[in-house]
Amino acid sequence: MLAHYSGVTEMRILSSNLNAIVNKRKVIAASLIAFVIGILVCGALLNLSQIVPYFSVSGEPLLRFSSYRELVDFVGSSSSQPYYFVNEGDVLDALAQAKGAESNRDYSTTNVQVAGVDEADTVKSYEGYLYVVSNQSVFIMKAYPPEDAKIVSEIKLNETLHGIFINGNRLVVLGSNACEVRILVNMIEPNRGEPSYMSYATPNTFIKVYDITNKASPVSTRNVTLDGYYFSSRMIGNFVYTIINEPVLLNGTNVKLPAIFAEGETVTMSATDIYYSGVTDYGFTFTTIFAVNAVDDAEKPTHETILLGTTRTIYVSSNSIYIAFSGEVDSATGAEKTLIYRIHIDGGNIENKASGGVPGGVLNQFSMDEYDGYLRIATTTNSWDREGVRNNVYVLNMNLGLVGKLENLALKERIYSARFMGDRCYLVTFQQVDPFFVIDLSSPGKPEVSGYLKIPGFSSYLHPYDESHIIGIGKEGDNVKMSLFDVTNVTAPTETAHFAVQGEWSDSTVLWDHKAFLFNKTRHLLAIPVVVNVAEVVDDYYYTWSYWQGVYIFDVSLEHGFVLRGNVTHQESTTSYLQYGYEVQRILYIGNVLYTMSDRKVMMNSLETLEQIGEIALP
Repeated sequence: MLAHYSGVTEMRILSSNLNAIVNKRKVIAASLIAFVIGILVCGALLNLSQIVPYFSVSGEPLLRFSSYRELVDFVGSSSSQPYYFVNEGDVLDALAQAKGAESNRDYSTTNVQVAGVDEADTVKSYEGYLYVVSNQSVFIMKAYPPEDAKIVSEIKLNETLHGIFINGNRLVVLGSNACEVRILVNMIEPNRGEPSYMSYATPNTFIKVYDITNKASPVSTRNVTLDGYYFSSRMIGNFVYTIINEPVLLNGTNVKLPAIFAEGETVTMSATDIYYSGVTDYGFTFTTIFAVNAVDDAEKPTHETILLGTTRTIYVSSNSIYIAFSGEVDSATGAEKTLIYRIHIDGGNIENKASGGVPGGVLNQFSMDEYDGYLRIATTTNSWDREGVRNNVYVLNMNLGLVGKLENLALKERIYSARFMGDRCYLVTFQQVDPFFVIDLSSPGKPEVSGYLKIPGFSSYLHPYDESHIIGIGKEGDNVKMSLFDVTNVTAPTETAHFAVQGEWSDSTVLWDHKAFLFNKTRHLLAIPVVVNVAEVVDDYYYTWSYWQGVYIFDVSLEHGFVLRGNVTHQESTTSYLQYGYEVQRILYIGNVLYTMSDRKVMMNSLETLEQIGEIALP
């Protein structure tokens, strides 16, 4: 399922004596390091350029190259000196092959940011069946009623899988494969001897569609492979939109253009079909938005490609994709500017509409939101020292022109979570305490702080309970903390309830992956996966360590707050280490049955008593 989870857990174990802030920074640093390494390994063209001192907020659509030569000149002219220069003839080609009526039964779905905009996940539920990604396969399971639960079929792919969508009797699988490539590279510095060879994997992203009318025998109906690595995806109606990044490779005086492989044919994109902005960056990436009708195989896929810097964040509304990336603009302070591009989507129609920018960098997709014809975005302005760190909220129109701004919030702190709800924004910043801000956006031209609350710790994920209450999941000290904020009086928000997962330290994937969060207000149900480290003292000085991982299940209400009902674990025993493959990563329910998923099995428990009903082992 989420293959990286075990690695993250092991990192937590090795860092168990660190405090929560250090843990958080390590996760962020690890993510950044992994990102940079990924770009290098995939053979990105790291063109170092003189960054313009300030990115203008143009509000204008992107441009298109008039010719292939203009594209090459644009990429080449922005380079002061590349880290690697790929010699002509040494780059190998990438791999050339590479909703019906729903049941009335109550069941949970993927926790998404925008209603009606589905997000790919490793588990989907539909009409009593579970679709589970595990061990490079997709398992189709009869899940309800639990006494009939079993694996119906397995789609073996033996490739890296990023997630799936279910649309009626169609299953969409998103994943990656790679081709090993050996290239000759010249280093920056002259006279360093003979050039050396470097091997790397050329990334490809595939989109596979299956007809699952007969769930015991899925039928492949579409298989498309694109150059580049998978970044994100959404499904709106019958269309799946996949965002793919491909690092730009400068090959002598040529640039390798993105290609699509489908139905035995290879189509290389034309330079004149590629959008770009006039902003130079230290590295370029082709970002392709690819639309596939998951239901109608006769409708050809559509796509648009933009030459950008490295895409960091996307936000998707019901009819727009916002692509955001940041660039360093001040070498003395390290201040950032986030560039934003709005792409209109309507079925298979993909149309570039506007570009703009705001100071600072965005944390994640929840830092952006479209509402009533405006894009709202929360940013943190970074600097080399904490003295210059500040936070901001900007309001842009649909042309991405600046309408309103609220700047210099929580000096010396940074945003740890954001959530927009209607004409409000909720922000959590952190240094030593958790300022929970309520920001009034009812007047787009004049955002204002309505009120704030300072409490210990911080919240990394915010989720609406109702219009006047917000759930926060974060940390206090070394342990996971859950908070219930009352914002009925926006000028004086309060924390009406909280719960801490006790241990030497504890952690939860919800802090960085919102899809691991399960909540249903009507059922008073809240569940999160947690890992707990427990230290026991022996003979007054010797410590023994044990680890527990599983799910905490709560009753949550305004009257009683968080009431722990119990827990579920896939581990066979509590030991000095976590058992690999048994970490619960996803939680959902169908009817009155709670389902928890790890890489090794799916467990079923009664939602009423939490007693185990059964389990399905995964091969």
